[in-house]
Amino acid sequence: MSFFKNVIVYRIESSWSATLEQAELALDAHRFAPCGATQEKSAGWIEPRGQANGALVESVGGHWLLEFMIEAKAVPASVIRRKVDERCAQIEATTGRKPGKKEKRDLKEDIAHELLPMAFTRQAKVTVWIDPESRRLVINSSNVSRADEVVTALVNAFEGFAVAQISTTIEPAAAMSNWLSTQEPPAGFTIDRECELKASDESKSVVRYAKHALDIDEVRQHIEQGKRPTRLAMTWDDRVSFELTEGMTLRKIVFLEGTDSTSAIKDGKDDNFDADAAIATGELGQLVPDLLEALGGEMALGVAARVEKADSPAEAETEDAPF
Repeated sequence: MSFFKNVIVYRIESSWSATLEQAELALDAHRFAPCGATQEKSAGWIEPRGQANGALVESVGGHWLLEFMIEAKAVPASVIRRKVDERCAQIEATTGRKPGKKEKRDLKEDIAHELLPMAFTRQAKVTVWIDPESRRLVINSSNVSRADEVVTALVNAFEGFAVAQISTTIEPAAAMSNWLSTQEPPAGFTIDRECELKASDESKSVVRYAKHALDIDEVRQHIEQGKRPTRLAMTWDDRVSFELTEGMTLRKIVFLEGTDSTSAIKDGKDDNFDADAAIATGELGQLVPDLLEALGGEMALGVAARVEKADSPAEAETEDAPF
């Protein structure tokens, strides 16, 4: 199994502390239960190892691993519209009048409620990693709204729990512009062959490179003309490849051959949980601090991120838009 493919990183406020036993007890009150017949959505905590009635917090090498389950039911809008039209036609045929807007709205709600028990359910699991020692929270998602939902669930479960998404002294977009312009990535990192550049003016034009060398004049010219990198593929220490985004999200994380002990975890069985968890937390536990250092360190509250300027003779970069 792969614990982390896309991650958003948060700093846990220093005011919160809990033992493993306290965390387990707190989450037990918020266990996941499937949607009821007429329930549109349900969310809660499930066993990370997948064993029924097992622990909700697994500790591997001092790192806590949790699993958040989201289940939702939805009736296709096209089905609801067809049923509403049929009901309206029946009403008009029997009464001689056409239903008004409010009546149609009420019909729509009633029909959706009637069809909900027959709707298919969709499930999504979100892996959560809490590093109590480094006071770091990592959520396996690139979707900010979904990550916010998980954070809210943690706040509801853990008394005094509070986090803030990590921001850096140098904006990621500004740093990526510098690295591409100078072709000098930070120590320990290499630039790979994918990136996206987006104009900040009204044109909103986008240039994407996939499986393409980035050490070319064309890329530098796009940056000089005002396009800003929104994502850049990189590799850390020949061990982990990933894509850094302008919003400080890490996407498309891959643990490289020789790093992830694929022979030990390739079948994804439960008895490999600890090995997989140790690899993921161990590698990302080193990558994240190195990346933060490359971006000037974590930004203190109330201080604006700065724009990194390239050392090349190219024209100075324009100010980044907030992200």
